[in-house]
Amino acid sequence: MITVFRSVFAQPRHLILVLAALWLGLALAEKHLDRRYISKDALNNIVYYGILGYVIGGRLLFVLAHLSAFAASPLGIFSLNVDLFDSTAGLVTVMIAGFIYGVRRRPPLWSTLDALTPLFATLAVGLPLSHLAAGTAFGHPTSLPWGIDLWNANRHPTQIYDFITSLGILGLLWFRKIHSPAGSEFISFTALTACARLFLEAFRGDSTLVFGGLRLAQILAWIVLAAAFVTKELLLRKENTG
Repeated sequence: MITVFRSVFAQPRHLILVLAALWLGLALAEKHLDRRYISKDALNNIVYYGILGYVIGGRLLFVLAHLSAFAASPLGIFSLNVDLFDSTAGLVTVMIAGFIYGVRRRPPLWSTLDALTPLFATLAVGLPLSHLAAGTAFGHPTSLPWGIDLWNANRHPTQIYDFITSLGILGLLWFRKIHSPAGSEFISFTALTACARLFLEAFRGDSTLVFGGLRLAQILAWIVLAAAFVTKELLLRKENTG
């Protein structure tokens, strides 16, 4: 079944899964807007500018990093080859675009992040499926019976672990009814995702190692988790004193 899935969504068709998650996430975010303080138009503008910034920024900064290669073939800038893209640069561009939009429009920060949380959570469900289809974010070799054959080894299906965990986080956030201050939903998603990364990263076979063998993703997850707890405490204090 996994072999069929990977065949149907082989690169670059695996990107369909990300686009589907983006579309579904935006629909869920719009459905949640009755509990928020931003309009549907504002939400759609934020998502639109974010996607535009990610696509344009990721490609342009890749071009600038490999300028000599593109100088010989300028039309390569418009290539549909997804490998000619810097995802980190794309994310940085999204943050810059978000900052500029925030300065100009001044939407309520925490309410906006809460409104976007269903989109973030749904993308977190779609991304591991895309990784599974592309064979990326793979696990280290295992002798367990549920391992999958990938890159000439029987490996932990880390993409499936990630999918199940992210689906659980989405469910928890979607059905929670507890009244909480603005920002709590986003912070809860951030904290839960960081906890999941601490656990899941132990099974990854492609982790970036630093400081003599520590996993970089786990270090970052601990930092994000600590920041989420501190921020949540500050928000609760503000609500109680306000």
